[in-house]
Amino acid sequence: MNAQIKSVFFNDKNYNAKKQLFFAICFPFFTILALGIDSVTFNENYFDGRQITNFLAILYFFFFFWFSASYLRKLMFVMVFLSYIGELIFCTLLGMYNYRTIVIPLYVPFGHAIVYASGYVYARTDWAVKNDLSLKKYFAVGFLMLFLCVGIFLKDVFSLIFGIFFFLLLKRKKWQNLYYFIAICVIFIELVGTYFQCWKWIPKTFGLIPAANPPMGAVFFYAGGDVLLSKIVDYWKSKTIKNQF
Repeated sequence: MNAQIKSVFFNDKNYNAKKQLFFAICFPFFTILALGIDSVTFNENYFDGRQITNFLAILYFFFFFWFSASYLRKLMFVMVFLSYIGELIFCTLLGMYNYRTIVIPLYVPFGHAIVYASGYVYARTDWAVKNDLSLKKYFAVGFLMLFLCVGIFLKDVFSLIFGIFFFLLLKRKKWQNLYYFIAICVIFIELVGTYFQCWKWIPKTFGLIPAANPPMGAVFFYAGGDVLLSKIVDYWKSKTIKNQF
């Protein structure tokens, strides 16, 4: 078993930078296709496409995972389980949003991993690394304007509050562009998912905080999840290396 785990998670034999980037670039197109099939409109005019979307998401995850570097594989693998726990907390327990069915879709945890992996790959492209300092400035201004605009024009108090937490977290993480790239992917999938009515955010979070559908401040929870995700993977990596000696 240990040999199989090492082969999958600690071996870059199948790593292919071009194919890894390919799946990251195709993320927006895949998102529209997959969520479109799970949409209310598709269900009303054709049939319930949930199982097709589940299959597509798992298949896409598998190929993205297979061609990724070993560290990203570990991140994607752990993200599936971590995101499912997050769904149980934020959706089932706290009721911050609801899916079009009572059951949390199978594709969601895999989708979270694909979102994370896409942002991770974008942040490590040559272009992103080369323009790191400039991007930090543009991203900071852009996200600040985004949170303020939705807060003022859409009365999205949720985004104003958690937008502050998002920036506080970024400050702690030295304003790494990784979090901005992941946030962009999150915003995209939230806009597509709510447009197709695959899920819907509650108008007042906890019955008190006005929120748009979707609230841009949701990016904070992904960023916070990344901090926990990185710690888990780094601990896993250190324990494995330690056991080798």
